[in-house]
Amino acid sequence: MKTNPSQLILILGGARSGKSTFAERLAAQHGTRITYLATATPDDDEMAERIAKHQAERSLAWRTVECPLDPATAIRAHAHDTDCFLLDCATLLVSNLLLSGDTPGEETVHRALDALLTAYREAGTDLLIVSNEVGLGLVPEYPLGRLYRDVLGRFNQQVAAVADAVYFLVAGLPLELKSLACSPLTTLGER
Repeated sequence: MKTNPSQLILILGGARSGKSTFAERLAAQHGTRITYLATATPDDDEMAERIAKHQAERSLAWRTVECPLDPATAIRAHAHDTDCFLLDCATLLVSNLLLSGDTPGEETVHRALDALLTAYREAGTDLLIVSNEVGLGLVPEYPLGRLYRDVLGRFNQQVAAVADAVYFLVAGLPLELKSLACSPLTTLGER
């Protein structure tokens, strides 16, 4: 059983930057009872193959809970026997939530994020969240793509604001961002 205060850690990066591998190594340092919160759905053969590969690479001692829309409920259900939750990934969670209703809406994502953070605080366990940084590329051509980029960007900002640590992965190398962040007063023209 954990005796240290719980931690919220956000792991960001681009596609194939090493986010999941880093997050899994980090999770293993946060206790022995790990619950992997999986948000991917096997909607096609290629995605099913990716999911199977990820599962095969994880420790057999870890519990995997499929929660493509509601990781908060999974945290509440398993907090009693979990040291660390690893949510992989928020990128797909946000996509799943945006597309879950009749019309894509940011409010569904906000409610899910509030529920996730509340469940984390109530659980008293560590929570690692993996997410893509999608704001570094081109502006998406289609309205849904732009909405997704904006909503995921705001999701990442909200998690980062309350996280104990935020790592940004580039070519497999982690940078811890919160310790490098400047004061908001010095970043916007205060000289």
